[in-house]
Amino acid sequence: MSTHFNSRLASLGWDTWFEQRFESFAAEGLQPARIAADYGAEYLVHSASETTRGVLGRRLRSESTVVPSVGDWVGVLPRAWDTPAVIHAVVERRTSFSRKVVHRETREQVLAANVDVAFVVATAGDANVRRIERYLAMAWQSGAMPAVVLTKSDLTESLDDIRVEIEAVAAGTPVVATSAVTGEGVDEMNLQLAGSRTGVLLGPSGAGKSTLINRMAGADVMQTREVFRTGEGRHMTSHRELIELPGGGMIIDTPGLREAQLWVGEGALDSLFEDIEALELRCRFPDCEHRTEPGCAIKAALADGSLDLGRLDSYRKLQRELRSVAARSDARLRADERRKWKQITVNNRARERYLRR
Repeated sequence: MSTHFNSRLASLGWDTWFEQRFESFAAEGLQPARIAADYGAEYLVHSASETTRGVLGRRLRSESTVVPSVGDWVGVLPRAWDTPAVIHAVVERRTSFSRKVVHRETREQVLAANVDVAFVVATAGDANVRRIERYLAMAWQSGAMPAVVLTKSDLTESLDDIRVEIEAVAAGTPVVATSAVTGEGVDEMNLQLAGSRTGVLLGPSGAGKSTLINRMAGADVMQTREVFRTGEGRHMTSHRELIELPGGGMIIDTPGLREAQLWVGEGALDSLFEDIEALELRCRFPDCEHRTEPGCAIKAALADGSLDLGRLDSYRKLQRELRSVAARSDARLRADERRKWKQITVNNRARERYLRR
């Protein structure tokens, strides 16, 4: 592998972890590349030598259940002149930011792959604590390190109070106040991505994610719309895209998520609700439901004000949602397995009838 090959891939986040998992694909003559954007029928891919269009190979289209997402490392064949690169394999993901597909059966939608830092973005003057908890749960599920980013800090006079409120539910997660106007907090975010690390911005429409990326990149790389008189902006991002930053590192913008539905992995709540988990261990009965049982530490904390009822309700809601997704996912997998074996039986019988002719 040439020095240029190594240095270019390293700047995109390639390291020995991915190289080891790429060995079998390298033996097939494939070359590594990273998905930079997903346009539906085509992808934008960065390789060691170029940035080009990419399309799925026949095997991925017909046989694989793994579809490339922005941030994925893939295996491509060297392309002929002026033709798209053909994607034949997806390298194992180190982290995966997923949610349940909205308004459909229980299936996973991967929003971004191989992310190191998940920035949960909220407008400083309109920070919804319960929504931030939900996004933080998704971030912990992904395997990435979360951070809360408060945008438009220059438009609020109560920033210190807001920060204290967020820090109370963020379970030690860093809280960074930013302004795309003054540049506050931007250097701190860029520093977290130093060393070719990848970040993703997560949050609702109008939170200022695209504007923030433009400030981090030092150029208008993301299209934005006018800010309303209320201080809200309208989100222009219609696809996920990986942006290389001038000081090193990469950032992925995502369309505003109307519904941040969790995927499987109840363990994500352990990191976010450690205070509630610790209280549960102090209950007199190990199977305490925190309703009418004597010696309940949860009820005692609610009574003395050390635990907020809204936070407990949020915890219970996320728990129910994760358990429901897990149950539905298991049921779907069992149904898929039954359908697969039923089809195998049908094919075998058809083959036997053909051989008896």
